[in-house]
Formats: sequence, C-alpha cells, structure tokens
Amino acid sequence: MNLDSNAIVRTAGQATSFAALPKLRAARAQVWGGAAETALFWLLIGGLAWLPFWNGSNELIAWGINATLFGAIAGVFEILLLVRGARHPVGIRNIALPATLFALVVVWIYAQTLTSQYSPLTHPIWKMATDVLERQVDGSITVDRDLTNLALLRLITSATVFWISLQLCRNGIRANDLMKSISVIGCAYAAYGLVALSVPALRVPWLDAPDGVVSSTFVNRNSFGTYAGLALIPIVALTIRIFRDEVLKKAENGRMALLTHIDLAGRTGAVMIGAGFVVSVSLFLTGSRGGVAAAVLGIFVLGVLNSRRQKYPSPTTLIALAALCLGGLLFLFGDPLIANFAERGIGDVSRGSVYLLTLRSIFDLPLLGHGYGTFSDIFPLYRDRSISVYGRWAQAHNTYLEVFQGLGVVFGAMLVISIMLLIYRCIGAAEKRRENAMIPRITVAAAALLGVQAFVDFGLQIQAVTLTFAAMLGAGVGQAQSSRVSLQD
Repeated sequence: MNLDSNAIVRTAGQATSFAALPKLRAARAQVWGGAAETALFWLLIGGLAWLPFWNGSNELIAWGINATLFGAIAGVFEILLLVRGARHPVGIRNIALPATLFALVVVWIYAQTLTSQYSPLTHPIWKMATDVLERQVDGSITVDRDLTNLALLRLITSATVFWISLQLCRNGIRANDLMKSISVIGCAYAAYGLVALSVPALRVPWLDAPDGVVSSTFVNRNSFGTYAGLALIPIVALTIRIFRDEVLKKAENGRMALLTHIDLAGRTGAVMIGAGFVVSVSLFLTGSRGGVAAAVLGIFVLGVLNSRRQKYPSPTTLIALAALCLGGLLFLFGDPLIANFAERGIGDVSRGSVYLLTLRSIFDLPLLGHGYGTFSDIFPLYRDRSISVYGRWAQAHNTYLEVFQGLGVVFGAMLVISIMLLIYRCIGAAEKRRENAMIPRITVAAAALLGVQAFVDFGLQIQAVTLTFAAMLGAGVGQAQSSRVSLQD
C-alpha cells in the first residue's frame, strides 16, 4: 500500500492546527476578558468621580443611583467570570474571617426589620404604639424599619465597591491608577471649592454653602474636609514615590539627594506638588477642626511607613519639612480654622452630652440594639436639658457610638472588627512588601484618618467618603501580597 507523502504532511498540519485551536481561543478569551475588566475598572473610577457631585451623595436619590451603578458593575464582572470560566483574582477564602463577620452583621440587620406581634425581642416602642393607638401594631427589633433598610442598602453598597476594587486592583497597574484617579478627582473638587468661594455665582444651585469657608459640593464643610484629607493622602504618597525613585537612581549621598529633589520639584514633581497645594489650601479653608487634625495624622502615619526604608531624606528631615509646610499653609490660609478654634475651642460641650446620652441608650439595649441607622429616631427619646433645646441632632458625631446603638454591642463589634482585620492585613503589607508597597501604605494612612475622625464627626456616614475609602481598602487588600502568589478561588 502506497501513501502520498504530501497527504501525510497535510494531515499532520491539520492536526497541529486543530491542536492549537484551544490555545488560540484561550488567548482570545484572556485578551477579551482583560479588556472587559479594564472597561469595568474605568466605570468604577467614573462612579467614584460622581460620588461627591450631589451633596457628597448624602441624598436618597444618590443612594439609589450608587447602589444601582456599583451593583451593576459587580454583576457584570461576575457574569464575565462565569462566561469565561475564569476564577476570581482574589478568592473569598483569602478574606474568610472578615467576610463571615460581615455576613453575620448583614443577616442581623435583616432580622432587625422582621415584624412580629408577640416576640420578646420586639423594641418596647412598638408596645407603646399599640397602647396609644389601641390596636395591635406589628413590631420589630428596630424602631424604624425604613431607616434600617436604607442603612443596610448603604452598607451593602460599600461592600460591593470593596469587592469590585479588591478583584480589579489585584492588578498592580490598576491599583496605582485607582490612587492616581482619586487624587485627580479630589483635586478637581477642591479646585471647584476654591473657585466657588471666590466667585459665589459659580456655586452649584442646589447647595446653600456657608460664606467664607470651602465646602465644595458637599453637604457641609466638615464632610468635605474629611474627603479632602482622604484625597490628599494618595497625592502625598505618589509625590513621595516620584522623588524616592529618582533619588534611588541618581543620589549617592545627601548632597546629591538634595539636588535631585530640587530638580524634580521644577519638573516631574511640580504637578503633584501643585495638586497637593490645591487640596491642602481647600482643606484649611474649610475651617474643619476634625478634618484638618485627622488629615495631619493620616499624613504623619504615611510618613512613618515610608521613612523606614528610605535613606534620603532622613525621617527627621521629612518631619521638619512637613512641619514647615503645615506652618506656612496655616499662616496663609488658616484664618477659618483659627476662628473656629477661637469660637468653639478644642472640645464641644454639646457633643460630649450627646455622647453620654447615646451611651445611655446603648446600655438600655446592649445586645439587640435599637435598629441599624435609627439614631435620628431614637435620640429624641433620650434627649434632656444637658443640651440646648434648639436644633436637631441627626447624627451622634461619633460613628462608633451609632454603630453600637443600632446593632448592639456584639454585632457592632463584629462590624468594626471585620474592617479592622482588613486594615491589619494592609499594615503587614505596608511594612513587608517592596513592590507596590505604597498602595497598602495609602490604605493604612486613610484608615488612620477616618478611624480618628469617626470619633468626633460623621464623615464615614457620607457615601462620597465611605465608598472612596472602600475602593482604597479593596486596592490595599488586593496588593497586600505579591502578584507571584496566587489568591484565586
């Protein structure tokens, strides 16, 4: 039997082609999937840019838009993974403990809204309502189911943004782009705030901003102060990295390091320095005591984390330079801040009384809580003559107290611990990682800023602040381990 050699060659070539098809399809799927993820990433950035626009997303309509937008991004991302048969870049097992604690909190909040007529867990206010109305009223653990459902919506939206950022920012390039984008967005809103302060006619029509201070598009100056501090941290971090990298390349001694810094200040670093100046000036012109103090703390934490492995300049030089910049800005633009300190001092008697009254409400129902997000409804029941009869307290100006008041001590602690565990992972990465260590360092500094500010104000209850930090936290956790380590499902 004779075989045609050309036929054999053609058959072998076809077999080779068929064998290469799966690899070709896999390569195409990978390229297509990468492009789709990039598109979703920039949609995430667009969402973060929108957040401050409408009163800092402190409106009911903004909550609905944010939940829909970020929920859609997360849904499309999960569908893409399913269609491609791909795995999550960061599997849920890598954050199993904080995710479990958070899930238990969500279940508990849902349980607080369930109605019942005779349950012993029902809040006493529903029995009072039944007696007054002389008809049976279905009660629940929470005093206001609508407020609790809205608070749950905002909480889940924050978790959604964290999850999207965690997955997409496992890629180091995207993580860096996220921090750069937050810097640009923060600088843009700060610039608008300065322009609106100088030319009141340019203010957005739906905001009744106070005269003489910067509040940008936020509901008040303190909330914008928190957001400005949050945006200032990545600006400072990226500036440090630009200067550090050039110094490592060119400087052999302290003198060369100084010359390199001066050279960069007039070239590459000028843009970042200018952005930092704009945001810093807007921050000082808010006159927010808590916002400025928290921002200074966050930058100090960032400086400490970066000085450990940096030879030039020395930590002492960094602290001296930071103090000099702070003093200069305070001298030139600190009038609103100084006036606020002169009028109110360091502390606030009314807030101290509110804290005590909130603690009393926590002690009344330490396990069940009064319902997540119901402070504005429950506080009038405890309000007394220790504070003025004028004004309405919609927030306790202490996020931790509100969390414990709403969820109870046990589940409130679970929520706080779930976030602290993620931050702790970033702290470890900030100290140990060499490549992309700046990302977790930014996250730790931002966490320090918000963690302290939450003791004296409600910045974390403004979605523009909370969701921006959720994205930063996701990027920080995503970069907490080397890209060479697989974190997939």
